[in-house]
Amino acid sequence: MDRLPSEQRNERLLTELDHQRLSRWARSQPALQQLLDSAELLPSAELPDDIVSMNSAVQVMEPASGRTQQLTLCYPSDALPEQGRVSVLSPVGLGLLGLAIGQELRWTVGNTRGCLQLQALLYQPETHGDFDR
Repeated sequence: MDRLPSEQRNERLLTELDHQRLSRWARSQPALQQLLDSAELLPSAELPDDIVSMNSAVQVMEPASGRTQQLTLCYPSDALPEQGRVSVLSPVGLGLLGLAIGQELRWTVGNTRGCLQLQALLYQPETHGDFDR
């Protein structure tokens, strides 16, 4: 199946495994439910190597300041924000899931707005054959 380039897609790409595992939190998280409902699902082995999946390590840049940081997208029980391990249920984590290199994630919490650009995927489990994480 031919896919549009990542910058032209509206939906996110998710693995079937990530979709299944995240579904249990979706009932109480409307934004997560919306993402799961609109995502294009793929078997883990078919996920392109430029897409953020669960347990991926990424480098992001804050466009306004040029500041970069490394983050790891994780499940809520593994989140340690002070160590860069962000929960998929957080605004940043939800924004990262299914994002492609070069895309931006934007969020608003109260009166605070944020923007990060995904610069690099430092580790993606699927690229390393870890389909059962």
